[in-house]
Amino acid sequence: MSSRDIDSTSENVLHDWARDAEDDDGQVEPEPEVEIEPAEHDEDEAAPAWGAASAPAEHEEAVAKTTVETEAEEALEPAEVDEDVPELEEGEIDETPMHVELSHEHAAGDLHIPDGYAVLEGVAEGGRRAVGIVVSRFNGSVTTQLLDSALAELATAGVRQDTITIMVVPGAFELPLAATALAKTRRFACIVALGCVIRGDTPHFDYVSGEAASGLQLAALETGVPVSFGLLTLDRVEQAEARIGKGAEAVRSALEMADLFAHLRAAASR
Repeated sequence: MSSRDIDSTSENVLHDWARDAEDDDGQVEPEPEVEIEPAEHDEDEAAPAWGAASAPAEHEEAVAKTTVETEAEEALEPAEVDEDVPELEEGEIDETPMHVELSHEHAAGDLHIPDGYAVLEGVAEGGRRAVGIVVSRFNGSVTTQLLDSALAELATAGVRQDTITIMVVPGAFELPLAATALAKTRRFACIVALGCVIRGDTPHFDYVSGEAASGLQLAALETGVPVSFGLLTLDRVEQAEARIGKGAEAVRSALEMADLFAHLRAAASR
């Protein structure tokens, strides 16, 4: 049989199968589905390719989470406590002295005046001068030490005790008025004002210290009598100990100004 006869016979057979299928309910039976069993994978095998990219991201997330938890635990650890510092009970006040460092608020060196000029200058000597002291009662533990410092300096300068008058006022705010009253008597060569203001939680400190300073300056300007400034303005009471010498310093300033004014009057009368 030739190849053409074989092809013709095949076409006839296929045609007969299609006609028989149409005769059965007029429909062609669908080909049966072939179930494909999933391939078995070894549990120890590596993850599929699509999951390989997510592995580094999951690792980084785990590391970041561990770091955050570690930092949180460190933050919650209690701070180290100095064993040398005793613990205070409730309501107990710590009376341990506080170390306060002094600021470098002065420049070293003396004033130099060229030769050939007329110079008027006073010295801190008492002689027979009468001195008035105005001191505030408020913050008495500090103002008492200021007063002691001032009286010791007056004795060193040669001012006799019977020529010293001490006027006590309630607080620093009253210092200018008392200084003005003493100066207007014309009995004193100079006035020394002593007081202490300590900063609190309100602006009261600024008002009192500012008005006291300007008032004492005004007392000197109105009367022409030297009024020295011995008012401590502190942030903390612990700062007072290092500044008690301001009482003696105020005395030296007052005596020097009194002596300077005496030289000025003598020079003017010539």
